Amino acid sequence: MSWYLIIPFFFLVFAFVIRMPIGLGMLAGSIAYFLAKGLSLGSLLNTVCYGLTNAYILIAIPLFVFTANVMNSSEVTDKIFDFARSLIGRRHGATGYVNIVASLIFAGMTGSAVADASGLGTLEIAQMKKEGYDMPFSCAITASTAVIGPIFPPSIPFVIYAMISGASVGKLFMGGMVPAIILCIVMGVYVYFVSKKRGYPVGAKVTFKYFVSSTFKAVPALMTPVILLLGIYTGIMTPTEAGAVAAAYTLVIAFLVYRTLNLKALGTILLNTLRTTGAIFLVIAGAYGFSFIVTSEQVSKIIVSAMSGIVHSPWVFLLTANVLFLILGALVDVNVSELVFIPIILPLVKYFNIDLVHFGVLICLNMMIGLLTPPFGMLLFVTAGIGKVSMKDLIREVLPLIGVLLVALAVITYIPDTVMFLTHLVR
Repeated sequence: MSWYLIIPFFFLVFAFVIRMPIGLGMLAGSIAYFLAKGLSLGSLLNTVCYGLTNAYILIAIPLFVFTANVMNSSEVTDKIFDFARSLIGRRHGATGYVNIVASLIFAGMTGSAVADASGLGTLEIAQMKKEGYDMPFSCAITASTAVIGPIFPPSIPFVIYAMISGASVGKLFMGGMVPAIILCIVMGVYVYFVSKKRGYPVGAKVTFKYFVSSTFKAVPALMTPVILLLGIYTGIMTPTEAGAVAAAYTLVIAFLVYRTLNLKALGTILLNTLRTTGAIFLVIAGAYGFSFIVTSEQVSKIIVSAMSGIVHSPWVFLLTANVLFLILGALVDVNVSELVFIPIILPLVKYFNIDLVHFGVLICLNMMIGLLTPPFGMLLFVTAGIGKVSMKDLIREVLPLIGVLLVALAVITYIPDTVMFLTHLVR
């Protein structure tokens, strides 16, 4: 491993410090490395272009982003929220439970933590404020439930991890289901005790008529994850094709069923999808350059050699990986964490004979909890802006929830069947 390796990582850190797009920083670092070593930039261009044009699964990313944007722009969140309220009924802290259930349902449509917090979260926080909940708690539970988004299928981080590791997207999607439910359970327990202690309001009585009405209105939206997942697991569609079908279906229900979308709004949705997809693909392009450098410098081989002499147990390695990606999730963009660091430690995963699907779900959950972690957690900034609360108050409320999520993480880490149980149903 030569000193030239410092160059790309210097550019990565520099880009982060000056708030330059991370993808541009990675590409600049890769170009500087090639020039410093006297290598042809044609090789870098070939590596990036070949990677982008041969990873068919990447097409799923803009499709899932588009689906999330349609859902957030067509008032579908209202129908989901009302349906979740009809399921909870009269309980102390009912809207806290509704927040959890609605996020689980919404996760099956978008697979994005930020989309959940910014779209559905706006409605949830407004309702909790109306009912008299403490605003810091309302923002904290909304940010925490958004973590479920990329764990329950579909999931953009799972798609990127599958591209890097070669793991099955279908198995990753299936593997995320039970962990997502575990997250809901532990957060539900927390809401129960906090609601009792603080005397949060009891939910409104749900009549049978209201339940039927809210369910009927929500059914078209609820069919989105059903169509997507059945298409994948019956073998009728690949994950990418399922993403296309889901995107088309959401357009149909937004235009023809709920009639809450018009052509002007669709133009805005397409523009936002292009921006988000462009940012993700810029990072992916830069990551291909980094991957070439890491491989040529034999970084993974050196790390495997060093770690195998220090860490002798897969359980200790998993603990180390959890800590590493929790920190990375709090400091670095999720896509950068995946694309830069997973290829480096992937040989260690194989060395310790850890299932790639189990590891992928763990890494994704770590990075999502990182989005909650002060002082840089993206979900904190999103929900604090919606609820107009101080970061100090929000952090005070979110820290116990992070502790609860870490308990769930420990269970999922050391009981692999929580992830692997359902994956055996997928070929």
